[in-house]
Amino acid sequence: MRNMSKRQIISAIALIAASLVGIARAQAADCQNKNALGTSRVLVVDPAKTPRVGTKSFPQTLPLEDHEVVLTFDDGPWPATDQKVLAALSAECVRATFFLIGRSASEHPELVRKMASLGHTIAHHTWVHPNLKYLSPEKAEADIDRGIAAVETALHGAANTTPSTPFFRFPYFDSTPQLLERLEKRGIAVFGADFWASDWNKMTPEQELKLLTERLEIARKGIILLHDPKAQTAAMLPAFLRYLREHNFRVVHIVPVGAKTASDRTR
Repeated sequence: MRNMSKRQIISAIALIAASLVGIARAQAADCQNKNALGTSRVLVVDPAKTPRVGTKSFPQTLPLEDHEVVLTFDDGPWPATDQKVLAALSAECVRATFFLIGRSASEHPELVRKMASLGHTIAHHTWVHPNLKYLSPEKAEADIDRGIAAVETALHGAANTTPSTPFFRFPYFDSTPQLLERLEKRGIAVFGADFWASDWNKMTPEQELKLLTERLEIARKGIILLHDPKAQTAAMLPAFLRYLREHNFRVVHIVPVGAKTASDRTR
């Protein structure tokens, strides 16, 4: 925009804003449940400007307003629970981001494509979920790339280590400065979280709902970490989405720069 006039810059910004509003309206129009929670808006994440987010790991997070949340799920795809998770999200017309394990994606490519066809963002979470901090940099990046290639193969039928959605989350949130720098140079945004349901611990769906909502009331906004292979999370999710709706929380859908919407993909 360096050579653009002030009026041209304002027009360009207005056009971008209008397009994002149009996406949100299209999503609302597609929703058959008029009383659903819905997806309130789309937030475009540019890794060049936002290389790392999530206050559990980094100083900064996404620019969310009060009562706005981003739903993220780790460790899928997992057919036994993902069908329930996807059904709950669809019932409330909500879109989320799934950080997928490459080996599972290679075993269940049809489920990866279903997630994408429903408009969810498909992101990356290594090949076999190792703690990358304890691997050599070469082995760590090889596992990252193998995971990316597996997800890209499931989505597009061709292995590619340049992700179509350049979003990545470290297993256990354990990173190293060298890997963070390497991913930033590759244009891949690293996602932490702002709070989580601690669903790696054994608990009932009711206990998880209580824990998560109590943390949400304190945080008031942020990136939420859940795990879609967890049966207790799949069972808890419909009640949690109702809680968000009844307490005036809004769900924000994150997409990378240049992403197509679900309606675009079906044309």
